[in-house]
Amino acid sequence: MRIVKTFASGIALVAVLGLAACSGGSGSAGSGNIFGGGSGNQKQSTGGLRHQPKPEEKRETIWDLFTNVDDPNTTVEVNRYIWNASLDVLSFMPVQAADPFSGIIVFGYGRPSGGGTAHKATVYVRDPALDARSLSVALYTRSGPASAEAVRKVEDAILTRARQLRIRDGKL
Repeated sequence: MRIVKTFASGIALVAVLGLAACSGGSGSAGSGNIFGGGSGNQKQSTGGLRHQPKPEEKRETIWDLFTNVDDPNTTVEVNRYIWNASLDVLSFMPVQAADPFSGIIVFGYGRPSGGGTAHKATVYVRDPALDARSLSVALYTRSGPASAEAVRKVEDAILTRARQLRIRDGKL
């Protein structure tokens, strides 16, 4: 029984020392003091015991990983012309999934008019610039990946259509 009490006391001591090591000693905002202590001129967070760092503050302790400092209103920007051009050029394929926040469009199998082979595609628009590096296309047939030439033709068609959409909007 005495061994169990000693073991429990040892674990409690390790936990206290671990928390004390995270405190940084000053108790100031951003110092890692998870109990929100500090000098009287600092504002306490009303949302809980832990200091909620501002997005521009750097994380200093492991405990700061568990706070949500990311702005929920920030989204990944994608080029709207490339997005719309992808939907236009690959309109013969059914859209299975689309996420405009991450820039991914997943198309199901479809046959182009006048074409005999069914294709499916995944389009990834990863940058707000109207540029070839902003677009990535994965094209598949029922027998496997499509040729590099076919992928390049689809990418060129999407970029050409995106430029046309951009020029049309510039004339408004």
